Amino acid sequence: MAQTEKKGGLLRKSSASKKPLKEKVVLMYDEIFMTEDPSKCNPRFWEELFLMKVNLEYLEGKLEALDGEELMKIKDNINCLFQHCIQALGEEHPIRVVNALQTLCALIRGVHQKNKSTSGFDIINMLVGFDKAELCMKNLMESLDSLLCAEGSESLKSLCLKLLLCLVTVTDNISQNTILEYVMINSIFEAILQILSSPLSRREHGYDAVVLLALLVNYRKYESVNPYIVKLSIVDDEATLNGMGLVIAQALSEYNRQYKDKEEEHQSGFFSALTNMVGSMFIADADEKISVQTNEAILLALYEAVHLNRNFITVLAQSHPEMGLMTTPTSPIPTTPVTPLGTTPPSSDVISSAELPLDADVQTSNLLITFLKYSSIVMQDTKDEHRLHSGKLCLIILTCIAEDQYANAFLHDDNMNFRVNLHRMPMRHRKKAADKNLPCRPLVCAVLDLMVEFIVTHMMKEFPMDLYVRCIQIVHKLLCYQKKCRVRLHYTWRELWSALINLLKFLMSNETVLLAKHNIFTLALMVVNLFNMFITYGDTFLPTPSSYDELYYEIIRMHQNFDNLYSMVLRLSTNAGQWKEPASKVTHALVNIRAIINHFNPKIESYAAVNHISQLSEDQVLEVVRSNYDTLTLKLQDGLDQYERYSEQHKEAAFFKELVRSISINVRKNLAFNTLSQELLLKEFSTIS
Repeated sequence: MAQTEKKGGLLRKSSASKKPLKEKVVLMYDEIFMTEDPSKCNPRFWEELFLMKVNLEYLEGKLEALDGEELMKIKDNINCLFQHCIQALGEEHPIRVVNALQTLCALIRGVHQKNKSTSGFDIINMLVGFDKAELCMKNLMESLDSLLCAEGSESLKSLCLKLLLCLVTVTDNISQNTILEYVMINSIFEAILQILSSPLSRREHGYDAVVLLALLVNYRKYESVNPYIVKLSIVDDEATLNGMGLVIAQALSEYNRQYKDKEEEHQSGFFSALTNMVGSMFIADADEKISVQTNEAILLALYEAVHLNRNFITVLAQSHPEMGLMTTPTSPIPTTPVTPLGTTPPSSDVISSAELPLDADVQTSNLLITFLKYSSIVMQDTKDEHRLHSGKLCLIILTCIAEDQYANAFLHDDNMNFRVNLHRMPMRHRKKAADKNLPCRPLVCAVLDLMVEFIVTHMMKEFPMDLYVRCIQIVHKLLCYQKKCRVRLHYTWRELWSALINLLKFLMSNETVLLAKHNIFTLALMVVNLFNMFITYGDTFLPTPSSYDELYYEIIRMHQNFDNLYSMVLRLSTNAGQWKEPASKVTHALVNIRAIINHFNPKIESYAAVNHISQLSEDQVLEVVRSNYDTLTLKLQDGLDQYERYSEQHKEAAFFKELVRSISINVRKNLAFNTLSQELLLKEFSTIS
């Protein structure tokens, strides 16, 4: 007997003598695309349709093949199909529900594709009809809410979330998606929270639930009252917040693990030898393969939680014993196409016990450590636009954390010490740090390490000015807390001072190139004022008196850089050019640094001459410094410990609009390729009773 093959909704025998036969479901779709009501000839038409396995490809293709005018002719049948889908969601038998959910996905996507054309008809009218829209959408949202909250099939819940993601991301700009007005009115917020608070549901659906929530929060967030923003900001249930934190931590950990695997792969064997020979020639290549998987969707969810909900701050420091549990997914995970922005979910919603420690000696992890490690990876390479956006979002999240009083309390807590293994960019002039030598320190040390690492590794022609400004602001905010609360942090401050001085040196060396694109004096002023903060208030937060002496030693040792900076800003502030005002601000800010240099340098030279020493050791310079503090006169500078608080709406609205647009496109792309296949779903409902 000839083998039967199936392609594009057609059944055909391998012998070419007979005409292809269409599947019954395809014949039924064809009837819907006629102008007459298909149930006229067959009263059981709709009942039978939802027993048929959905052919998504054919249905979407059919919708996309029609122009706007042709689609309007069959509008009544489309409305009827949409309404019958909603009715079928209330059916007892899951086969009908599965088919109805899949049909709705195809309908929404197919009709929306047509909405991009010049016909410009209203999408809601086309799908449900204006007169029935409110009731239909209410019924749809209530059915989805019931399915998500019920104790029934996990596959159905998964499909409900896919439909909602399909609904939300069907337009690139989600704020232009008018269907979402009904999702605002008929909230599914509580259903999302229920998924996150239950360990089983969270493992199965946590990722989709968190991404869905992050997108819904961004619907017209600046133009009207978004109920999802309001509700997210007041959630105080510990299980729910911890559940959300776990989902985010697991997704970021999965990325960190993949990166580490890739890194180890490239560091072994022949490739390693080549890399050592030619420096960093291949390193960008290795990162490029990993960069496609950066996860802006989950990062956006973390941002919204940190930014909107003060209770979520406590979750950042919660240790995650659940991460050590390893469960095998009940069904194979579909492979996800590689996408440039990578909103791809992790390959598993759980993390193996081997991944829990960040290194051999650390027994527990938390969301903040996982996030810092993730940030250290994505912030290495900012040349790629998506990595740049990821790096910016990481710094925005850290900005929110650095401003929060409670977050600062646990960041600086001496009783909460961790060994955080941040990724460091391979550079020719420094050795790779041995992970085992990392000390256990308060978490703020890891944040400062991350900032120092960024400062040191991004002095390049394509200078990421915006990221540098954010980086310096984070350091400043942490110092403000330390000064206010008199926290004496045992940190290697000299590394920070050295990085800041090298940054000033870079700005001066590349003055002409950088000034063509950036106002470098804003950044220079911030750096100088960090030094002023240490000079003016360092005795209240530096760990020991000798640390304060070392600050002066570094300023004196590197005095040539400060002298050159002063010459540069003086030159520009005395000219009548565009940089006169910003340059003069730096001139005034340098007053105390110059006073220190001018006070101690002659005394050091005198000490050397008297003792007949050509070059003084560090200890000898420090001795001169300690002996001559009394005669040093400094000016009190106001406002050093003040800063402008982060404001999304006024400064970051354009960035988030573009970011959410990119995430929407990629979520839709991933849904389109792999998440609506019926094979796995129907295995669960293989018998009809």
